[in-house]
Amino acid sequence: MIEYEILNLLTIEVTMQILLSLSISLFAGLMLSRLAKLVKLPAVTAYLVAGILIGPYLLGAFGVPGLGFISMEDIEHYGIIADVALGFIAFSIGNEFRLSQLKKIGRQATVIGIAQAVFTTLLVDAALIGLHFLIPDVLPLPSAIVLGAVASATAPAATLMVVRQYKAKGPVTDILLPIVALDDAVGLVLFAISFGIAKALMSGTIDVLSVVLEPVLEVVLSIGLGAVMGYLFNFFERFFHSKSKRLSMSVTFVFITVAISMMKFEIGGVHIAFSSLLTCMMLGTVFCNICDFSEELMDRVDGWVTPILILFFVISGAELEMSIFTKGSVVLVGVVYIIFRSAGKYFGAYTSSKFVNCDANIVKYLGITLLPQAGVALGMALKAKELGSVGIVVANITLFSVLIYELVGPFLTKMALLKAGEIKPEGKVSARDITTSQNNQ
Repeated sequence: MIEYEILNLLTIEVTMQILLSLSISLFAGLMLSRLAKLVKLPAVTAYLVAGILIGPYLLGAFGVPGLGFISMEDIEHYGIIADVALGFIAFSIGNEFRLSQLKKIGRQATVIGIAQAVFTTLLVDAALIGLHFLIPDVLPLPSAIVLGAVASATAPAATLMVVRQYKAKGPVTDILLPIVALDDAVGLVLFAISFGIAKALMSGTIDVLSVVLEPVLEVVLSIGLGAVMGYLFNFFERFFHSKSKRLSMSVTFVFITVAISMMKFEIGGVHIAFSSLLTCMMLGTVFCNICDFSEELMDRVDGWVTPILILFFVISGAELEMSIFTKGSVVLVGVVYIIFRSAGKYFGAYTSSKFVNCDANIVKYLGITLLPQAGVALGMALKAKELGSVGIVVANITLFSVLIYELVGPFLTKMALLKAGEIKPEGKVSARDITTSQNNQ
């Protein structure tokens, strides 16, 4: 009986700490977004900074459970929020793949999405391999090769949040979101190939399965699973007519799809895995193209998921490893990586969009909007740790670049869309003022 009471008290204490941490995260993110608005920074940047402030290096350093995140291990407990948030982000991006729109920009988006990702990988590989010969003890050759593939990934979450916050509309925005989604699919294949080459360099043997077959299977199976879930989603959605129940069914299917896409197994020596981003993106794509009321439902889902997205970005900010700045070698390689990745994204998008005769604003500004980097790149870095010390180098450089890109990238995306004329200047009218005005009529 006494043991049960002690266990019950501990459970209550842990629950209280979790709820307190989440509420402080939301509060800090929301309040800092007001300050960010004053200096015309995107809300995403504010959420990330809020995470740093309540993370292990500042507020969390006081060691008070619940009052901020006291350690990286503490932050790992909230991993489910990242999984769910990325699922909803991919689901929303799938909404951008409507057949009516793809008929206009499908060819252009495909060419640009593949070309800029491959160009960025090759450019970063060339730069880092050259740096390897100068400082081989700091940057091993396998690390340089894997980092080139990591460079191809873009952050769909930050990009989508900026587009939503400022209600951006226009040619650049229309082609941006499909490219970001395609970019991650291409990035997964490039990473798997580079990862296989890195393992071959370390072991002296080439595994064709891991280099060629497994990455292709991951992409194909993820798209297939997402398509099946999309058709099932549409079938069950039609049993309900109230908006609230349809919204609930939408949330249910995103949860189910994220859960299923986490499965990993092995068949005949071939490792089978899914990409939750690609799977949820396909879920959204199929649903929005076969359901006649999908657009309204997608808008309702976007509103429901906003608090989860805020938590995702705040927690992402908290888990950024600030101590990385104390390592001179990491900073040096990180700076080279950032310079050449930025050049690869910009010139890759510039030349490929010019090649397919895109709008002048797309040619000029698209590359800048592709700079943010986060979730997918961090996932690749986590996978790279399987390479041992080589993987740790990849993880450290990726963490360094994500910290810089996530703080600066959303602002650059906003500026690019502003220059392209796709973000209207912000007015001074608040939602409260609009409501009051409507009540007085």
